[in-house]
This record gives sequence, structure tokens and C-alpha cells, in this order.
Amino acid sequence: MANHGDIAAHLLLFLSSILLLPSAHAFYLPGVAPRDFQKYDELQVKVNKLSSTKTQLPYDYYFLDYCKPPKIMNSAENLGEVLRGDRIENSVYTFNMRKDEGCKIICRRKLTPEAAKNFKEKIDDGYRVNMILDNLPVARKINAGSQVTSYEHGFHVGFKINDEYYINNHLSFKVMYHKDLESEDSRIVGFEVAPSSVKHEYSEWDDKNPKAQTCNPNTRITLTSNTYQEVAADKYVVFSYDVTFESSEIKWASRWDTYLLMNDDQIHWFSIVNSLMIVLFLSGMVAMIMMRTLYRDIANYNQLETQDEAQEETGWKLVHGDVFRSPTNSGLLCVYVGTGVQFFGMTLVTMIFALLGFLSPSNRGGLMTAMVLLWVFMGLFAGYSSSRLYKMFKGTEWKKITLKTAFLFPGIVFSLFFVLNAIIWGEKSSGAVPFGTMFALVFLWFGISVPLVFVGSYIGFKKPAIEDPVKTNKIPRQIPEQAWYMQPAFSILIGGILPFGAVFIELFFILTSIWLNQFYYIFGFLFIVFVILIVTCAEITIVLCYFQLCSEDYHWWWRAYLTAGSSAIYLFAYAVFYFFTKLEITKLVSGILYFGYMLIASYSFFVLTGTIGFYACLWFVRKIYSSVKID
Repeated sequence: MANHGDIAAHLLLFLSSILLLPSAHAFYLPGVAPRDFQKYDELQVKVNKLSSTKTQLPYDYYFLDYCKPPKIMNSAENLGEVLRGDRIENSVYTFNMRKDEGCKIICRRKLTPEAAKNFKEKIDDGYRVNMILDNLPVARKINAGSQVTSYEHGFHVGFKINDEYYINNHLSFKVMYHKDLESEDSRIVGFEVAPSSVKHEYSEWDDKNPKAQTCNPNTRITLTSNTYQEVAADKYVVFSYDVTFESSEIKWASRWDTYLLMNDDQIHWFSIVNSLMIVLFLSGMVAMIMMRTLYRDIANYNQLETQDEAQEETGWKLVHGDVFRSPTNSGLLCVYVGTGVQFFGMTLVTMIFALLGFLSPSNRGGLMTAMVLLWVFMGLFAGYSSSRLYKMFKGTEWKKITLKTAFLFPGIVFSLFFVLNAIIWGEKSSGAVPFGTMFALVFLWFGISVPLVFVGSYIGFKKPAIEDPVKTNKIPRQIPEQAWYMQPAFSILIGGILPFGAVFIELFFILTSIWLNQFYYIFGFLFIVFVILIVTCAEITIVLCYFQLCSEDYHWWWRAYLTAGSSAIYLFAYAVFYFFTKLEITKLVSGILYFGYMLIASYSFFVLTGTIGFYACLWFVRKIYSSVKID
């Protein structure tokens, strides 16, 4: 669906550099070392996958009956590329650096009924062909006549006119290069394609020396007739291409700008900044109100001199004997908090690496690989957090809690992923994760993550228990009847609105990059949104917890987690809205995949935001009860 010391000191520098750049540019590291090519050096075009935003099911390039090299070889893939369904293979397209070539025939294929059927299905579903040259994806220029030239990824397999199917069998490539002034070396800085459908005419076919009247080897193809190459069973299709090289002023370090600018008109920078400012202002107001109210409360409580006055007083001080009473299902809460810490650590470190440019789109599959590996190694913090909290609740069966922390969340996610993968496998899509990779994931989980959870849990449980600032009464206090707006369900649902509001604009761009095959690269804004998400989760949970304690309801543990975590409900609701308004998915299988993956994303968001809210609330409650005199 996706593809894999001194950081803090440079973080501000990089963040400011991203935000101060014009909206057209983003800082990134190119992902690979630059390659210099001499004149006439051989260039190998690699083929990636067939992709469609309608079906969300990638297919191997050679799933369709295209020209094949004598031996198909897979390029080295990282874990992220396999999970994303990327298959990078060699092709029959071979160029020579800075040597233009006219129309060149590469092969002739006779379409079998099955091959013709596959081509027609892929044309109906709007499939695109993706190719790569020197780590640059091929792009097709659109709106060439308008003032702003834009690009789209890959090119369509074919097109349909009046129920007739036609294949794009001729490709006009343009390779842009930046020449070194002091030597003959050049670097590739652009890779464009203009596909067309041409019914090649020839008198007699010779496989060893293919020639056609419609394909002049000295010139680029000229579309003299309107005769397109039809897709039909038992019809011959002749594949051809031409290539031109063009000198460019674009530097190698900026060669990805073209791809990052695709559909740039959709990126409303002002809207993002405006939204962030509103959320920041709202958070500041909430924080100010809370500080003033709390200081007044604490001052009033500490000024009470007589027991009679204390008994007359109402509010959060009255429940001091019950506020640290262990909640029901305390073990499960510890498990979810530990999992949330693991998820938080993974998200934070991944985002910092992405911000520094190490996980840019040019490093194909790097983001996915980094997330999986970081999740595995963050198991240490998951075990530590869950066991520390469990010991605070006077728990003794730490091994049972450790096992649940190691297996509950990953088990649910892996089960969902396995079912979705089986569906993809049933569709014969290259997006299905192979058995070997699935085994590698299980090994990472059982072989590294689980032992690390146990190590962290052992260390955490060995430490002395966190002491409560006030003593807990033996007999629980009766909770007075609550107003309708303080009922758990209502306050929990209200609490999720603000955190979701902090991320929903950015969510649009993230969903677009995932489901509409666009590159996501504005990690500077994403990091700021993440920080604001943390602040809003913490503040809304503290505010609602404060109101809850003031109404003498001390069951705050689970409610603190669920208040911030409920933002996941709104995230899933937005995913449903996005599905019906922005996507063109019509197939049942594709719909199941979309909602399955969005369910996993929403569940993960619930764990992340819930843990942030819980820890904020725990800090707040400990702080206020250690600030007042308790007799």
C-alpha cells in the first residue's frame, strides 16, 4: 500500500529550511549517489509495475504480453518495496547516452485470446505503466499548451473509443541530461514519455531484422494516419520506440522537483498554515484557562483552615482518596499504553528521518522499511512502559502482561493484513506479499520484537513502583449522578474532535499520496502537525479530565485513554467520506482493501492518540494532587 547522535541540533535548521523554501520546493536527500555517464554509455530502462487508482491492485509489468528480454531479472528490493508491491525488472528498452534514435522496432507479439482480454481489462481499469531510468520514474507531460506544465506518473496502457480498445504500442522517450562543463560526463535529470498507438504497416516480417514502412529508423515516428493499433485476439501488435536526448539546466540535486510538483495546484499551503494557526490559538486559550482555574482551585484548597470548611468544599479535592484506585481491566490498559509508546516512538523517529531527507520518495520503499524496523526495535519501550504502569497498579503477573503487549496489537494487525493479502493473492496481483517476506515479518516479530518487549518489561518491573501522591481509601466513594454532558460516551466523543481537527487537512494529502499514487514529501508540515496533534490530545484530555474530577467522578483512567483515542472514529469517518468523494473505486475487492487498510490505520491512530492523552492526564492528576494539602 505503501515501500525501506546530533539529530536534535539540526532539526530546527532543517525544519525552517523546508518551511522557508518556496512552495514549489522541498528539501530532500536524493536517496542514491549520483551516476556520471560518458557519451554513448549504455542506459537500461527498468520496468516497475502496472498501477491503477481505480482498483488499487498493482500488477507485474510482464503480466501483460509486452516484449520480454531473453532473461527477466529482478533488481534488488528492500522490504518496503516488496510490501508496496513494487517489482523492478529489466526491459528491452536500451539507450545510448546522448545518442538520439529514430523509430526502432523491438518486437512483434500475436495476442492470444487471454492476452487480449488482459489488455482490455487493464485499459478499462485505467492502468498505467511505470518505468525507471537511473532511479527516475518516467513521467508524461500534460497541459503542455497551457502556462503551467504539469506531469503525471507513467503512461496509460491504452485507450478506448466507441467500444474499441487500442494499445499504446509506440513510446517516444525524452531523456534530459545535465552536462559537466569540465568533462564529457553527464547526469540524467529527467525522463519523459509520450505514448501513442500506431498500426505499423509492413510487407514481410523478419524477426531478425524487423522493418516497417511506418517506422523510419532515421526519424522519430510521424503519425501520418489516424489508424490506431487495435487490441483483439489473434491480432499482431508491433512495439516500437524512439528516444531523444536534451541538455538541461536542471541540477542533479533538483531532478526530483518535477515529480514532487505533480498536481501542485491541490496543495493549498495557506489552508494548511491557517488550520495550524487556528489549532495553536485554540490550544493556547485552553491552556490559559486551565492554568488560571487550577491555580485558583489550589490556592482556595490550601487556604482552608477548618475541617468544617473542608467538608463544605466540593470539587476534585473530595475524590483524592479514590483518584488513584486501580481501574477495571487495568492489565489491558497497561498493554494498550505500552503499545502506544511503541507506536509513538516509531512515528517520532520515522518522522525525524523523513524530515532530514533520508526517507525521500527517491529512496524507494525506504519509508515503509524504516517504519517496520523501528516498530520492531521500539518493542523495548513498549515492555518497559506497560510493566511500569502495571507495577503502579500493584499487579504481580508481569509475564502475562508482557505477552499481551507483545502479541495483542501486532496480532490483530497481522491477522487483518494476512486476510487482505490473501484477497490480493487471489486477484493474482503483484501487490501480494510473497511467502518469504511474510516469513521475514513473522521472524522480525517473534525473533526480535517479542524478546525486546520481554527485556523492556523485565527492566521496568525491576524498578521500584511509582508512588501515588495521596493514599487510596479502602472503601470506594459513591459517585454522584452526573449531568448528561458529563456522561462517558458524550465526553469521549467530544474529546476526539479537536485532535482530528488538527490533522484532517494533512490527512487529505496523505490519503491522496497513498491511494492516488502521488509522492508525499511535505514532511516539514507533517512534523508540525504531529507536534500540534500531541499538544491537542494532551490538552483536550486534561480539560475533560478536570471537569470529570470536579463533578466527583474518579474513573478517569480509561476515559483519559478513550477521550483522545476517539479521534480515530472521526479519522475512519473521514476515510469513508474520502472514498465516496475522491476515489473511483468500483470493484468489491478494491473496496475491501481500502476499508481494511484504513481500519488498520484508524486502529493505530487510536492507540497512538489514546496513549498521548493518557500520559498527559496521568501527569496532570499527579501534579494537582501533589500540590494540595491532604489531611
